[in-house]
Amino acid sequence: MDLIDAIGQHHRPVSNPQLVRIVSLVPSLTELLCALGLGAQLVGRTGFCVHPVEVVRAIPKIGGTKDVNIEKIRRLAPTHLVVNIDENEKPTVDALAEFIPHVIVTHPLVPCDNLALYRLIGGIFGARSRADALCASFEQEYAALAALPPRPPQKVLYCIWKDPWMTVSTDTYIAAMLKEIGWECESGPSDGRRYPAFEWTDALVRAIDVVLLSTEPYRFTEAHVDALERQIGKPVQLVDGEMMSWYGSRAIDGLRYLRRLAMGEVN
Repeated sequence: MDLIDAIGQHHRPVSNPQLVRIVSLVPSLTELLCALGLGAQLVGRTGFCVHPVEVVRAIPKIGGTKDVNIEKIRRLAPTHLVVNIDENEKPTVDALAEFIPHVIVTHPLVPCDNLALYRLIGGIFGARSRADALCASFEQEYAALAALPPRPPQKVLYCIWKDPWMTVSTDTYIAAMLKEIGWECESGPSDGRRYPAFEWTDALVRAIDVVLLSTEPYRFTEAHVDALERQIGKPVQLVDGEMMSWYGSRAIDGLRYLRRLAMGEVN
């Protein structure tokens, strides 16, 4: 099995999984590593890596996803670094690559990319059987989602930030998730940015059917929902940002959540 990451790097399975020392700079990948039984091999994680709580509380924090403490990571002597193209800064990753032998770069863009992600991480770290089990669970949830009866398409504005207001472009993982239930993201004039800022205009409001306010990275609440509905006169709904945007093992629950969202069961 070829173990090729998102930038075409070939990786070999580790000879002794018990001796690897992994630093993860991505919350969803930290959770995936734990789901694959590799929590004991994690020696560093970001402050945003909060799942699973009982495992990560014992793993040293090394900063955020974009503002890491390079010297602290150096002292942890990792053998492997796990990063993501969207979430981590290339200059930071390049600096870490100077002393970390193996850097695994990920970049899931659509839900089904998780299957390759499970096999990549599981294959590198000697957890193929657990990776296969995750694949089976994902495929079961994906089949259940695909079996939903057709529903009317909707034009959706998915908001991730306020002051300034920001949304997601159509080439993001979030947009791909929503597309699975026939919901198309409206990003406005994005200028090629994947997470563009926007302003509320009459034209934008006319173009959308519903606004989704995500619980992360901005902590939107029901109070924001009520205020925005009064402002724009269109339906506004709060959605779980982790379920919509986290890939890795969380994507399995994410598909189940997406099915409930399509059926109107998410309040």
